[in-house]
Amino acid sequence: MQIFGVDIGGSGIKGAPVDLERGDLAQERHKVLTPQPATPDGVADGVREVVRHFDWSGPVGVTFPGVVTGGTTIRTAANVDKEWIGVDAAALLSERLDGLPVTVLNDADAAGVAEMHGGAGRGRTGTVIMLTFGTGIGSALFTDGHLVPNTELGHLELHGHDAEKRASTKAKEDHDLSWEHWARRVQKYLSHVEMLFSPELFIIGGGISRKAHKFLPLIEGVRAEMIPAELRNNAGIVGAAMAASAAGAAPVLVVEEATEGWAEPEGLA
Repeated sequence: MQIFGVDIGGSGIKGAPVDLERGDLAQERHKVLTPQPATPDGVADGVREVVRHFDWSGPVGVTFPGVVTGGTTIRTAANVDKEWIGVDAAALLSERLDGLPVTVLNDADAAGVAEMHGGAGRGRTGTVIMLTFGTGIGSALFTDGHLVPNTELGHLELHGHDAEKRASTKAKEDHDLSWEHWARRVQKYLSHVEMLFSPELFIIGGGISRKAHKFLPLIEGVRAEMIPAELRNNAGIVGAAMAASAAGAAPVLVVEEATEGWAEPEGLA
């Protein structure tokens, strides 16, 4: 069974059909640049371009870099245009996609669900936090496999600033920080999140996760286990497709053993 997933980011919009039984992309993803400014109309056009690239005609799951309620409505827009706030994104995107059914959810929540059910968090219990480092810092919080949606921990205050303004990948690039300098910032951020939530596991995602060997060994004083995401920068696409499935678009393979196969995400049911 395949459903299409789209991941809207501050710099790029990428998507592909997802094989739900394997929990991975069915084809190589297609990416376009996020328009600047990232207005609802501009981003919707980008999503349409990605979906039409595959001549797709079925359900579509879409991630958004902000708080999403009810699978439809945008409540915050830190790294895209403020015109998004209050928009029924599902309705807008469905109209732009000629009536295809659309489900929308927070981008980090989507990535976290994918990692918990087919990646680095598979079979893990207790408190797990997925953090995606990119234009900002996204977060997904799980307790015994259940998602607590829209946590937005990248906006915690750290030294008088939004944490993502100091510890995101964009902050590293904007200030030309060395791996050592950036790792110290990430360490302070992780220590702050750990103080608040006491997780057993941090999953580090986003595009930077493919270079985890360059910074994770430099982080000290964090008690929780820290591991890179396995689905890397495709996790959002996979999680978006899973959300569309959980919303009723199509069944997800459910297996008897929680540590084998691909299971329906409890937090999205």
